[in-house]
Amino acid sequence: MQGANNRWSLRALHLFVGALLPLSILAVWQYVTAAGMVNAILIPSPKSIAAEFGAMISSGELQRNLGISAWRAMLGFLLGGGLGLAAGLWVGFSIRTERLLDPSLQLLRTLPHLAVAPLFILWFGFGEMSKVLLIAKGAFFPLYVNTFLGVRSVDRNLFDVAKVLEFTRWQTITKLIIPASLPSIFLGIRLSIGISWLGLVVAELMGSSSGIGYIINDARSFSLTSVIFVGIIVFALVGKITDSIVKLLERRLLRWQNNLKGAGS
Repeated sequence: MQGANNRWSLRALHLFVGALLPLSILAVWQYVTAAGMVNAILIPSPKSIAAEFGAMISSGELQRNLGISAWRAMLGFLLGGGLGLAAGLWVGFSIRTERLLDPSLQLLRTLPHLAVAPLFILWFGFGEMSKVLLIAKGAFFPLYVNTFLGVRSVDRNLFDVAKVLEFTRWQTITKLIIPASLPSIFLGIRLSIGISWLGLVVAELMGSSSGIGYIINDARSFSLTSVIFVGIIVFALVGKITDSIVKLLERRLLRWQNNLKGAGS
């Protein structure tokens, strides 16, 4: 019981320390805007942003557009991330496949979203397909690279253990290589989710009639800075929440890794 209380106290302390900087920034921001030191049209006060946030929630506009954006981001991540995971495993297991595919994939990885977005619109139009594919393009590479590196960084000594235990190739892959690669794979998932939200912003800013990116672009046209800040904050909060969910899942699934570290220390 005492140990549980100590853990909760430590978590509360960490939350407090982590909240100090953003709360201090908000306090200074509110003071500066209230004192008229900055142009309220360019930098609205936190109070006016909060009021705009409440108004958009009350009207249902924020929830409706957030749901559309989240659906696009999820589809793009599942498509691009799934292909990236499969390609990373395939290239990681095969030197020949690496020589064939990796140079081309690394070349495509360097292409920025803004450079290919006009092509996607020309090829697939302004519909959902171009947006989902643009998000998938961004989500593919972090998972591909980290999965590939995770497979290649598996300790060679573990393969000797597999030989002693007379593992088949399939057992070696499923019981040794993939579990040992999970830390890198989870890092790739976190990065892919973040890139998916970035790709979503680009896709919705380039051409869309719905979604959080559309709200930001529409507000820019009418100089509604508080609405732009609401959109930015929503993107940041949703990104942080999804990243925290993946981190929690990672801790649950990789609990064995902590046990092994503790046993070896």
